[in-house]
Amino acid sequence: MVKNSIFHIDIQNDNSKIILRGILTIYSMKRIDVLIPSMRRSEVVNSILSAGAKGVTLVESRGKGDGDRPMVEGARCTAKYIADYNRIDTITTVTDDSKVDSVVSAIIDVDYRGENGDGYDFCIYN
Repeated sequence: MVKNSIFHIDIQNDNSKIILRGILTIYSMKRIDVLIPSMRRSEVVNSILSAGAKGVTLVESRGKGDGDRPMVEGARCTAKYIADYNRIDTITTVTDDSKVDSVVSAIIDVDYRGENGDGYDFCIYN
């Protein structure tokens, strides 16, 4: 939803007077955060962008949950062990109110597989 409102601000101090007049446009936006396994990164980012979002922010992180942990080799390939944390990506986008449902449904269509370690989709409303 877009709101236009006219504003008038007078600021005075000892030496000067500032008067601002104009039209302030307020856009109603929502923030969507998605925590997914790193291997699904490109699929989810492409679905977010194709659903109408203008851009995304991607943060590579690690987490501990129900997903399978990868087998990791030591520095000189001398030992193998199971990693303590899973590699996950946190993808954040901000989109118009009118596009929230299409972006969230595009994420769920690509990301949800009904397995442990699927990740979480969060939609934060202001």
